[in-house]
Amino acid sequence: MAFLTIMPLLVLPAAWLLRDRGMVVLLAAFFGSALLAIGLTMAPLGRQALPALALGRMAWRSILVGTIGALVVSFAVTRFGVEPQGVKEALDVARGPGFFLESLVVMAILAPLAEELVFRGLLYGWLAGRWGGSVAWLVSSLAFAAAHVEPAHAILVLPLGLWFGWLRRRFDSLWPSLVAHTANNGLAVVAATLLDV
Repeated sequence: MAFLTIMPLLVLPAAWLLRDRGMVVLLAAFFGSALLAIGLTMAPLGRQALPALALGRMAWRSILVGTIGALVVSFAVTRFGVEPQGVKEALDVARGPGFFLESLVVMAILAPLAEELVFRGLLYGWLAGRWGGSVAWLVSSLAFAAAHVEPAHAILVLPLGLWFGWLRRRFDSLWPSLVAHTANNGLAVVAATLLDV
């Protein structure tokens, strides 16, 4: 609840101040605000914040499984041939001259970090503590998809959300889904920019 209170207080002024700066800057402000809101929300826990967000242990096998699985799921989903408008606009920005590195940082680092901390960190942990892992997996996956707002985009990211949630549940760690999400988004930006797909 603290996150839901803090996030709008940070993102609304940032969006208003940066409204004419372009999509990459607005996305950076949004995800940066989310990270700051998570930090402020978790600060009272002190040293227990990282374990509470499942950022404790990291096993390379789980990261490898998660990343390969995410790329397979993502490839399968792209076979539907649907490109949501929001995705198209974001990738068009990445293709623009001089925006590749900025787009890569925002879409492949900031976005996955913020989304994983919110959905598989805060939300999953809160739900699992009250109703168990199955409810946490399903609800956090649906919330992740719904947060992408555009119906076509939400439907396309739902399989990835389910995969990321399964990784969180199976390995009791945020690292596999975080690395998999980063690799997936990074590959999408690189492919859109270098291969013009």
